Amino acid sequence: MTTTLRPTGPLQDRADGGRSRHFLICVNSRPVGEIELATHEVYGPKVARLRGLRVDEADRGRGRATVAALAAEEVARGWGCHRIEASVQATEAAALRLATALGWTERNRGMAKHLGTAAPAAPTGSVVRPMTAEEYGPWLAAGKEDYAQGWIGRGVPEAEARAKSERDHAGLLPDGLATPGTVVRVLHHEGTVVGTVWVAIRDEDAFVFDVKVDAAHRGHGHGRTLMRHAETEATAAGRTVLGLNVFVGNTPALRLYESLGHEPVSHHLYKQLA
Repeated sequence: MTTTLRPTGPLQDRADGGRSRHFLICVNSRPVGEIELATHEVYGPKVARLRGLRVDEADRGRGRATVAALAAEEVARGWGCHRIEASVQATEAAALRLATALGWTERNRGMAKHLGTAAPAAPTGSVVRPMTAEEYGPWLAAGKEDYAQGWIGRGVPEAEARAKSERDHAGLLPDGLATPGTVVRVLHHEGTVVGTVWVAIRDEDAFVFDVKVDAAHRGHGHGRTLMRHAETEATAAGRTVLGLNVFVGNTPALRLYESLGHEPVSHHLYKQLA
């Protein structure tokens, strides 16, 4: 039997150069599922995004999804894309296995923790305080650079990564420390600044956008103290879920979050097409 993709309508072209198209997955012309492909809304028309892939239950386990995913890669190449990306929910184990088998690489992972009572207070000798206006500029500059380097080290071209860093920080911190819902705290230990944490209090949850311990002070539990304080901020604001994003290659951070009870909610993957 032959598995093919059949467009359900014309190619959708956007004014910004982006495009998208929806396809039926067919076996000998019989529809057995669907797939949607588009160019990336953030990285632009040279990066494709697999928005969805579904195979009817009766046709699963027969390689239909594999052929459809590979065919979507060829469509993306035909569009001139050099990379394809997708997000998979943690509950979709079969989709994650398929992506891994086809050579996709997990770049980053969304995690979350359901909060209970307030987290423990900071250990003896540690004090958490609000960041000052004088500290904000250097902290922001360092954060932009670290964020860009994180993407560069995981397959995103430098220009794309730096543009993303500027865009994301501008969108999340339009008014700096005065941005509504923004909590940026500084951790002192025995009188020395050892790290910072940035938490956003959102409509339905809280989200840790950055937690950082100075290199000279790592390995002493300060990251745990900062994350516990993030839980305290979230609980005080009435939120019951604390989310975060972690680059998969950052093993110490991943282990810390797991040890604190954070669990995966989404996996973000990519594959180079060139």
